[in-house]
Amino acid sequence: MPSTIHPQTPDDTIGGRDLTHWHTRFGRWLLRLFTDLARASRPAARRVATWSSAHVAFLVFAAIALGVMVGLVEGVETVYEAVVGRDGITVVDHPVLDTAVSLRSPGLDSAVTAFTDVGGPVGMPILALVAVAVITWRRRRWTPFVLALIAAAGSLVMTIAGKDFVDRARPPASLAVPPLESSPSFPSGHTLNATVLTTVVVYLVLIETTAAWQRTVAIAVGTLFVLSMGLSRVFLGHHWLTDVIAGWLIGLAWALAVITAHRLWLTLRERPETADSPDGIRQERSRS
Repeated sequence: MPSTIHPQTPDDTIGGRDLTHWHTRFGRWLLRLFTDLARASRPAARRVATWSSAHVAFLVFAAIALGVMVGLVEGVETVYEAVVGRDGITVVDHPVLDTAVSLRSPGLDSAVTAFTDVGGPVGMPILALVAVAVITWRRRRWTPFVLALIAAAGSLVMTIAGKDFVDRARPPASLAVPPLESSPSFPSGHTLNATVLTTVVVYLVLIETTAAWQRTVAIAVGTLFVLSMGLSRVFLGHHWLTDVIAGWLIGLAWALAVITAHRLWLTLRERPETADSPDGIRQERSRS
């Protein structure tokens, strides 16, 4: 029988890219795996709520991804211990900080401090909340808010886990611009949180916009903001460069995991035959 063609909804595409089509072998394997998990878990889930396969797959994938990410963050301690004091990436930390100190001036210090506060535990959530609230209002659905909430919660968990397990000392107070911070240095929480929330917001904007130039501007502004936020932490002497690099990498990995979970949800919501019939995966593959 020919497969059913489901009309696309506004959050199915980014430009000409259909988010419910999985073009890579890994993507199709992931879809098969979580379709099977969703189908197996759904009867139990329905005892407490009327959940679709799409919701089950989203939650299962997000939970597994968060567990994997926390495990990776904990494993960073071993990597960090292996390179400290030896030939490794940390050899750049002191020279980069020395360069930052040489570039400082009262006016520049104040400007960078004001900017870095935007990515703090108060400024970044407010900024992301405003952006997500606008997108949520435009779409008349809660999906953007839920994505941002899950992304922020995972980011917070990984920041706390990383700081607790690695427990790295911050740069010397004599080389830092006040106000000083006392929490462990690795990873940079400002950088990690800004990377996660900005990436998710940009992803939502890409879905929302229709003009190519708008998507280009969104990506450029988001990238510049994330890079600048991380470098501002080094410039002020609040973090080592490797703390910031870790924040970028861990944050991007978690943001991509949240985006993948959303794509799984979209696929199983818009193409229910993928979960409801034994031939669903085969049909999905033929369309991909």
